[in-house]
Amino acid sequence: MSTKRIVAIAVVLVAFAGGWLYAGRTPLVDGTKVVMYQNPACGCCSKWAAHMEANGFTVEIHKTDQLNSIKERAGITPETAGCHTSMVDGYLVEGHVPAREVARLLSDRPEIKGITVPGMPMGAPGMEGSQADRYDVLAINHAGNTQVFASY
Repeated sequence: MSTKRIVAIAVVLVAFAGGWLYAGRTPLVDGTKVVMYQNPACGCCSKWAAHMEANGFTVEIHKTDQLNSIKERAGITPETAGCHTSMVDGYLVEGHVPAREVARLLSDRPEIKGITVPGMPMGAPGMEGSQADRYDVLAINHAGNTQVFASY
C-alpha cells in the first residue's frame, strides 16, 4: 500500500471518529439504558429522552402518578428535585441533565448517588426555547449533600 493511500485512509478514519464523538455517541454510552420515570402529563420529559437517545442512550419511559414517592425512595429532596427521575447504570439522574454529563458520570464512576439539575431551567436539554438560564448540574453524595458537577 502506498504512503498516500495510508494517509488518506487515516484521514477518513480520524474524520469518522471525530464525527462520532461530536455526535456524543461513544462506545461507553452507546446503547446504555436509561430508565426514566415521569408524570404522564409532562411533555418536556419526552424531549429530554429524545436528547438522550440522540446521544447514544436507550431510554425506557415509565409514566406514573407516583413520581413523588419514587423521588422520596431515591432520596431526592425538594432542593434537588427535577422534572423526572432516571436510573442509569446504578446512578440516579434527576431532571434535565445534559447527556454529556451522564456520559462523564459513567466514565469517571465517582462514589456518589447521582447527579441532578434541580427545577426546570430554560435552555437545559428538553427545556430549549428562546431563553437560556445559567444552571448547575449537582453531584449528590450518599449522605445527600451536593456539590457542583458542571455549570452551564
